[in-house]
Amino acid sequence: MKIALISDTHSFLGDDVIEHLQDVDEIWHGGDIGDVSLIDQLNAIKPLKAVYGNIDDHQVKASCPLNLEWECEGVKVFMTHIGGYPPKYTRRVRELLEDIRPDLYICGHSHICKVLKDQKLDLIHMNPGACGHAGFHQFRTMLLFECLNGKIENLRLVELGRRGHA
Repeated sequence: MKIALISDTHSFLGDDVIEHLQDVDEIWHGGDIGDVSLIDQLNAIKPLKAVYGNIDDHQVKASCPLNLEWECEGVKVFMTHIGGYPPKYTRRVRELLEDIRPDLYICGHSHICKVLKDQKLDLIHMNPGACGHAGFHQFRTMLLFECLNGKIENLRLVELGRRGHA
């Protein structure tokens, strides 16, 4: 299963991002979607799994949960927007990670792309950075990877260029 992991679009979905979404099986969005119409736009491209973020309004919150938990090709996934990273998790997320025991923990919010291994909780943490223009990040990023036989394979960072002032 080929996955595009994006976050922090803040109502902006550029043609450069859309181009990378064509070759995947699913799109996963780590929150701060921005406008509810972006959910429909993404769903029209490929199946979408998304959580809401701290900038999202009641319409986005009505369409997306705070937390999402599922299995993809044998990889147990947990996604939320704000949760920290190894070993600096928020209390809420640390408790959920200890209870759920995912193989892959995804969040957004920081606008900083990170992929880290947590040896203690035996998980991989991914934050795809931000692919929108709003925020303090300098470069727009997203991640592409595959879930296959319980493993994450072919992980690729996609650099989308400098952030504009949209």
